[in-house]
Amino acid sequence: MANVQNIPSMKARVLTVMATRAQDQELVAHAADEMDSQDQKIVPCFGWHPWFSHQMFVDGQYKNASSLSQDQKVEHYQSVLTPKSGDRDLLLALPDPQPFSHFLDQTKKYLQKYPLALVGEVGLDKSFRIPEAWLPNQAEQRDDSLTPGGREGRRLSPYRVSLDHQRKVLLAQLSLAGELGRAVSVHGVQAHGVVFETLSETWKGHERQVLSARERKRQSKNKLQTKSADEDEHNEDIGQSSPQSTPYPPRICLHSYSGSPESIKQYTNPAIPADIFFSFSTVINFSTPAAEKTETVIKVVPDDRILVESDLHIAGDRMDGYLEEIIRKICEIKEWSLEDGVSQLGKNWKRFVFGRS
Repeated sequence: MANVQNIPSMKARVLTVMATRAQDQELVAHAADEMDSQDQKIVPCFGWHPWFSHQMFVDGQYKNASSLSQDQKVEHYQSVLTPKSGDRDLLLALPDPQPFSHFLDQTKKYLQKYPLALVGEVGLDKSFRIPEAWLPNQAEQRDDSLTPGGREGRRLSPYRVSLDHQRKVLLAQLSLAGELGRAVSVHGVQAHGVVFETLSETWKGHERQVLSARERKRQSKNKLQTKSADEDEHNEDIGQSSPQSTPYPPRICLHSYSGSPESIKQYTNPAIPADIFFSFSTVINFSTPAAEKTETVIKVVPDDRILVESDLHIAGDRMDGYLEEIIRKICEIKEWSLEDGVSQLGKNWKRFVFGRS
């Protein structure tokens, strides 16, 4: 939040800002309100990141409970963390779990308040481990300018959150996005197969009928002949029409995508009713030995499905630099001129956020 004041002077005209945990949902909303009166805009995004998914209880065991007793808290963490811990003191030192239904209700209200808001950042992560609890001296010396709830240099514990629990948290948020017709930003690390399976679960039974080229041409011609002038005018009003409610999100971005080139073909199957986008950042995709694979992936991604991001929590010149760097990198790989590339990426972003470019 200490960097929000830097946003108006940035070269980037619009920022898509993600919430991740309990402490920053209202802060994202506040930042959006603060920027709304200025030329610089924020598209707020509300979601619960998998790194914090253990802090929610979602099963029916504690139905209608607004808080848990100490014994229930220990029981909850023993059920969602792996390996199972018998260290009661360690589990009691973790944040008090919250009812996921309360978070979903809050998120729905935010999405209704901000008609263009997205759901994010959500997803699955097989590699992360939860940080150890704060030691007394660490808590006293922490940087108060940082939003609470982050790792902030704490050692990592040996405990991970079960994928089963992460999937419950993810599926509930995907369902909400589908209900309100909002796009979603999805995090996936070392779980690409499970991410695809989970997303596929939301649109199962709603797949598009794949038509032959001849039939598509015939239907397209009929639509053009029957579309009225009133419909044309209505469709020009971006964000004004009520989105259709579906069991699946209409648009999904796989952020800082690190999957294989072969997986791109899975996600771009014309039978999938959701539009899948792939975003890339230099800080994640080009800072590891996997950079060569990323170049291959970017070449495979359809031109109208690629997005850019900084994946940075600090607004200002540094974020602008990361954005420019990834734009230039993609233009180089795609063999686009800089002007054509910026234009294409802008259209893609508008289509992802608004549903049309």
